[in-house]
Amino acid sequence: MTTVLVLRDGVHGMPVSAYADELRARLPDARIRVAETPAEERELVADAEVVTGKLIDEDLLDRAEALRLFACSYAGYGHLPLDALAERDVAVTTASGVHGPNIAEHVVGAILAFVRRFPEGWRRQQRREWRHYRAHELAGSTVTVVGLGAIGSAVVERLSGFGVHTIGVRHSPEKGGPTDEVLGTDDLHRALARTDYLVLAVPLTDETEGLIDAKAFDTLPPSAVLVNVARGPVVDTDDLVDALRSNHIRGAALDVTDPEPLPPDHVLWTLENAFVTPHNSGHTPKYYERLADIVAENVEQLDAASPEFVNRVHL
Repeated sequence: MTTVLVLRDGVHGMPVSAYADELRARLPDARIRVAETPAEERELVADAEVVTGKLIDEDLLDRAEALRLFACSYAGYGHLPLDALAERDVAVTTASGVHGPNIAEHVVGAILAFVRRFPEGWRRQQRREWRHYRAHELAGSTVTVVGLGAIGSAVVERLSGFGVHTIGVRHSPEKGGPTDEVLGTDDLHRALARTDYLVLAVPLTDETEGLIDAKAFDTLPPSAVLVNVARGPVVDTDDLVDALRSNHIRGAALDVTDPEPLPPDHVLWTLENAFVTPHNSGHTPKYYERLADIVAENVEQLDAASPEFVNRVHL
């Protein structure tokens, strides 16, 4: 019987007991244990073949004598002790794909908010002001999605019924994608020049840090809107503020910022053409359901001659 240990730190404030219940439903023949304290983690990890949670530090890893798989509950893995896991021949998987549907809905909602100018409507409602304002139409627009992973692809899928032209920008354009066009990052500015709505859905790397800077804002049409659900540092914040203040772009929907959390006195809070949410697009009540689907499939692969783990990180 495979032993799976669920670490105590939950996701989005949801209790890990709910995650454990989802795993039990999918793995009736496995022993699912939940650690509620640091002491329980140290005790229960000793004979766990699978550990799942946000992070396993090297102290806990030293105690994990039977560990074969660490199933990270985040899509990213840069925070993990990858060298130590590799030395112990522990497979590592991620939660990539769990966020696709909900973040894609957030992106589409943000775009539509700027298309129909809902924030302006809300402001006039607060003033009890019955006065018409001009709006826009999404059909016929060009939406550029930078990053065509699970989230970027989900965004494109949900835009398919809106009559838009889509451009995908990715590091390896030869892989193709679901967009009408696929360009490499070297051709980013060629895409930006034709972009009405720019969606950022890339991981933060040395290549993507500061990707959208003053030069990018100068290339974008003044009517363009930026939607960032990637990471704050993908956009140069000072250049973004300048672009918003000078109307070099029409607006920005920011679920991530740099710095983050955004300080209460930061100017982005005060700009009417900036829509800021507190890194909230990743929240979904179905997080543990989708994560459990991935983990259960990987647990079933443990005893295969050549395991084919979903979302495996190649160490």
